[in-house]
Amino acid sequence: MIFDSTLLILLALAGLGFVSHNTTVAVSILVLIIVRVTPLSQFFPWIEKQGLTVGIIILTIGVMAPIASGTLPASTLLHSFTNWKSLVAIVVGVLVSWLGGRGVTLMSSQPGLVAGLLVGTVLGVALFRGVPVGPLIAAGIISLVIGKQ
Repeated sequence: MIFDSTLLILLALAGLGFVSHNTTVAVSILVLIIVRVTPLSQFFPWIEKQGLTVGIIILTIGVMAPIASGTLPASTLLHSFTNWKSLVAIVVGVLVSWLGGRGVTLMSSQPGLVAGLLVGTVLGVALFRGVPVGPLIAAGIISLVIGKQ
């Protein structure tokens, strides 16, 4: 049998997800393992190219669902412009979105940074109950530190 270090790393990360009770990490990695060890592996180029976009679309759908369903009425949205805490939330939302945009650019122009960002994100999600949007924001922060766009 051939030793597959990548598969071993994925299994360790999935185990870390289970041990830390973070099913998001565990399930995501297990899906990737299944893709890797089956004929579905032919879809990796598509997953690598479009996976982030599909994930952002799904995340945006989840965030916008309360508006679309009516559980977050228009009046609440309008009131967000009159409360200082909501105004701070708007500013932070703009800042984080801007950082994420810079992060996408940096990740595509400096692929050597991606491994560290991914390991850090998986550890943050698994150990600190984070959410796996970290690579984009982290890359945006890195772009500010190293001066790249």
